[in-house]
Amino acid sequence: MSYTKKDLVTAANLTKDEIYHFLNLAKEFKALNNSETKKAKSLYGKTTVNAFFENSTRTRTSFEIAAKRLGADAINFTASSSSTKKGETLIDTVRNIVAMKTDIVVVRHYSSGAAKFIAENTDAHVVNAGDGLNEHPSQALLDLFTILENRGSLENLTVAIIGDVFHSRVARSNIYVLKTLGAKVKLFGPPMFLTGMEAFGCQICSDMRGAIEDSDVIIMLRIQLERQDDEIAFPSVREYSKFFGLTQAKMKYAKDGVMILHPGPINRGVEINSDVADDPRYSHVLNQVENGVAVRMAILETLIKNKGAK
Repeated sequence: MSYTKKDLVTAANLTKDEIYHFLNLAKEFKALNNSETKKAKSLYGKTTVNAFFENSTRTRTSFEIAAKRLGADAINFTASSSSTKKGETLIDTVRNIVAMKTDIVVVRHYSSGAAKFIAENTDAHVVNAGDGLNEHPSQALLDLFTILENRGSLENLTVAIIGDVFHSRVARSNIYVLKTLGAKVKLFGPPMFLTGMEAFGCQICSDMRGAIEDSDVIIMLRIQLERQDDEIAFPSVREYSKFFGLTQAKMKYAKDGVMILHPGPINRGVEINSDVADDPRYSHVLNQVENGVAVRMAILETLIKNKGAK
C-alpha cells in the first residue's frame, strides 16, 4: 500500500506499509543522486516553497535540492524578511504563497500544530518540516532509512535516544516510526528533559551506561535552548557533557558495530565529542544528511502524485 494522503504532517499514524513506501522510493532516488545526471522530471513544471519561520540549514537545503532534482522550481521563504514582520497572520501568508500557484508548501514553524493547521486550510500539498515541540516526520524517515541501509531490519533492534528528549520533535517522530517497525526504544537525559515521556511506552534509563549498553543505535540530541523558558534550569555545559555527553570513554559500554546518529546541528563537546561524532567506525551523521535528500525527494514525488487526495 502506497501513501495516498494529500499532506505529510505527522509520523504518528504512518503504517508500516506507508513507511516502506517512502523508504523504497528513497532507495531509488539515492541511486539517482549517485549518478552523473542527478535529475528526474516527476516535478517538472511544479513549484515548491520552503516556508521556514525558524532557522534551518540541513532541512531547508535538502528540501530545496530534492525539489530541484525532481525538476521543480524551488523557492525559499524566510519569515525574517517577510510581511509576517508587519503583522500578517500565518494563514494569510500561506494563502498568498499558494495563490501564486504553488503546488507544495514545506513549512517549519515554532508553534506545535502549525503544519496541520495550514494543511487543513489550503489545497496545496503541505509537508511538516518541524513544528514546535511536536514532530519532524521527514527526519524520522531519513533516520530509519540510514538504519535500514546498515542493518536491513528494525525488528528487535534497540535504539537509544539521549539528550533533550522533551523539547525534541525529532525524538517524538522517531519514537512513532521506530516502534511501528518493531524496534525497542530507550530514552535518557536530565530528568527535566524526560518529563512525561513515559507516556510513549519507552524504557526510561537512569544512567548513561544503561542507555548505551545493548543498544544497536544511539541517537544523540542537542539541548534545545530556543524551546525552553528562561526559568527552566539545566546543568552547566561542563556538567551536562560529563553526565549526558557521549565520549570515547563511555563508548566502552557500547556494542560492536553500534550506529551513532545525530539530527544536527551538533554542539561538539556538549552532547557529543568530536572524536565520537567523526569516528568512521560508528558515526553515520553525514550518511543521514545524504539520505535526507533522497527521502525528501520520495516525499515530494509521492504528494504530487496524490493530486485530489484529502
